Amino acid sequence: MTDEREASGDGRERPSSAADRRSRRAGSTPDDGSKGRATAVRDSRPEKASLSSRLTRYLREVVAELRKVIWPNRKQQITYTIVVLVFVSALVAFVALLDLVFSQGVTFLFGT
Repeated sequence: MTDEREASGDGRERPSSAADRRSRRAGSTPDDGSKGRATAVRDSRPEKASLSSRLTRYLREVVAELRKVIWPNRKQQITYTIVVLVFVSALVAFVALLDLVFSQGVTFLFGT
C-alpha cells in the first residue's frame, strides 16, 4: 500500500481513494468473522391517512413554503412589471414585422 494511507487503531490500513474502498469492500469481510449487518426488513406499507388529514397537511406545507418566499417590494414589483411589458411589446412588434414580411412575400410569389 502507499505511504499516504494511515494505519487505524485496529491494524488495518485506510484506503485513500474510492477505487481502493470499492476493491476492499467487494471481496473482503471483517476480521472478526461476522458477515456484517442484516438487511432491514420492510414490514408493509404505512397506512394511508384520511383525506382530510392529508389535505390539512398539504395546506400547512404550502403555507410553510410561502413563508420562505422573498416577496418583492412595491418598487421592485413596478420595475419587474415594466420590464415584462416592454419585453412582450418588443416580441409582439417582432412577430408583427415577420407576419408583414411573410404576407408580402406570399403575395409577391402567388400574386393573389
